[in-house]
Amino acid sequence: MDVIKHSKEKQKKSICFVTGVPGAGKTLVGLDVAIKQTYQGNKEPVKDEGAVYLSGNGPLVAVLTEALAQDNYSKCRANGEKKKMTDSRREVSKSIQMIHRYRDNMLAKIKNPVENGVLEIDPEKAVKLDKAGFGEVEHVAIFDEAQRSWTHKRLADYLKRGGTYGNKLKVPNFPLSEAAFLIWSLDHREDWATIVCLVGGGQEINTGEAGISEWIKALNEQFPHWNVYISPKLTEPEYAEGRVNELLQNNPNVTYNDSLHLGVSLRSYRAEKLSAFVHSLLSFDDNAATLYNEIKDKYPIVLTRDMAKARKWLHDKVRGTERTGVLVTKESARFKPLAIHILPAGDENAVHWFLDDKDDVRSSNYLEDAATEIQVQGLELDYTCLLWDADMRYEDGKWRFYRFNGQTKWVEQIGNTESKQELMKYMLNAYRVLLTRARAGMVICVPEGNANKTVSGFWEDSTRLPEFYDGTYQYLKSLGIEEI
Repeated sequence: MDVIKHSKEKQKKSICFVTGVPGAGKTLVGLDVAIKQTYQGNKEPVKDEGAVYLSGNGPLVAVLTEALAQDNYSKCRANGEKKKMTDSRREVSKSIQMIHRYRDNMLAKIKNPVENGVLEIDPEKAVKLDKAGFGEVEHVAIFDEAQRSWTHKRLADYLKRGGTYGNKLKVPNFPLSEAAFLIWSLDHREDWATIVCLVGGGQEINTGEAGISEWIKALNEQFPHWNVYISPKLTEPEYAEGRVNELLQNNPNVTYNDSLHLGVSLRSYRAEKLSAFVHSLLSFDDNAATLYNEIKDKYPIVLTRDMAKARKWLHDKVRGTERTGVLVTKESARFKPLAIHILPAGDENAVHWFLDDKDDVRSSNYLEDAATEIQVQGLELDYTCLLWDADMRYEDGKWRFYRFNGQTKWVEQIGNTESKQELMKYMLNAYRVLLTRARAGMVICVPEGNANKTVSGFWEDSTRLPEFYDGTYQYLKSLGIEEI
């Protein structure tokens, strides 16, 4: 808020990077800034002072919007105000938006096709959109999960074909990454602007996600007049491979502030060291067993090979309105034999999964539909079951990665090509995300697989051999994780 105030008073352009461990409250910071800046203590939004919270995470936006709308509706009704649920949803959606919608509003104003690799505003389109209410960008934009902004190649390919289904605005030869385009958009304000980037470390989980380095590259190369505010603690490998300080060392407009890094997990209110434990577990750090012993009494983490036991453990733990749920990676494939199904895609399904009561079969509490890292990133439950499939296996002291071919076998992902290395990073990060979704405790279920053979001597299920799971189970057990 101080940076926003300073930017307004001095008529400057500024960008803040708020980084933090999973569950540290980055989204909460973003929402808090959006509301405080927009309303500034008043009942109505302050004209031309607004801030917008943006995320490319559809399930997160849908769940947040619905939860806040329900809360707004309940409070208004309790105060005797006549209000419809649709009105509450409309109010909330002004401050919380999908980043694609925001981006498309700006794309509609540019000269198309792009000539000589230079983006320009089309004056006629800008005037037309101004009358429709999209003339100017906000003073303050908050980008949640900024590490998920798209690379230049992914955005250019997407816009070249006109969106996912070919029915959106087509822009051939688009010259910028998503990070650069978003800075470019706010840079068009003639007075002042502030961008707040909320960045999770080691949480890029999709092909084409650029990470924090793309934002820094854009600032260095195209927007050197912007003031940069960032934490000096960003030397961990989860952030731009630990090169943040190196990338900014020749930028004269950088201000370092310790408070911009949130190092304590609020999600895991019983275990401040959960993120450190998860990092150690995934990177084979010698401290993993020690960290587990330090947190296990406050934050139970248990191990099983039986989904029935996992479900019972979850049911025995929850009290009152606490929520449980099963989690799997999107590369998981052989969960049906365990009576688990994947939560269908679609934001509405995520809303039901996260918000509906325990008597609704669409609720996470039924422990039937499992959500993936795509559906739960940025969100949380009280107790979780992580169902560890054969897509990431511990073998010979390292992780080995596999993708199911959809029919008969798992295919190992090997090779030193950039795309293969990127895929393996995303698969590792998927488990990092899922291991940090629980506020109060979790059970990790590594299935036994199927050791049975038919009368003819063939494996009953060659896609679920015990050897696919045993190494992972033994590794987790070696850390001292308690078995149930």
